[in-house]
Amino acid sequence: MSTPKTLQPVKLIASIITADPELMDAVCLHLENSYGPIDYRSNQLPFNYTDYYEAEIGAGLFRHFVTIRDLIAPESLPGIKLFANNLEATCARPDGTRRVNIDPGYITLHHLILATCKNFAHRPYLRDGVFADLTLLYKGGTFTALDWTFPDYRSPELIALLNGLRDRYYQQLKLCDAPACRAAQSGQNNDPLNLES
Repeated sequence: MSTPKTLQPVKLIASIITADPELMDAVCLHLENSYGPIDYRSNQLPFNYTDYYEAEIGAGLFRHFVTIRDLIAPESLPGIKLFANNLEATCARPDGTRRVNIDPGYITLHHLILATCKNFAHRPYLRDGVFADLTLLYKGGTFTALDWTFPDYRSPELIALLNGLRDRYYQQLKLCDAPACRAAQSGQNNDPLNLES
């Protein structure tokens, strides 16, 4: 018989896509106010893997990846996805069309999980209309794509970026004292770790 175990806290990551630099800054501020300080923000990355978002959000799209310093409990991901959806709606144009796309997820030592509200065969249901997308596996010293992994997450540049973020998360776990980890596991991110950017 398998015995349930308390999981390690995980690293919250978000992909933010927009064409408006000021809106990008505003979204990052909202994330910080709700989940704690951002400890990593990527350079501005062109988003040219698909034109899926252009009709709604606009042309000239770019992306930033951000991570939050305070580790989270993995079961908090559905609530974070709903927060991101609400933030997208708050930032929308008067006609309701979005100006930003926010995809939260988390990094563990074993995989990258993204949250989605779109059902599919490889996406197990979590709660409140939110599914988990197993986007990348970590094996052989690197994140690796799966049959359904989005093209951008397959790119060598993005794999290298995510490998670096996993390394940072691994170092953070090694520094994690018991009270901070217990707080994260219980969903209380009020005992932040001091990890330099």
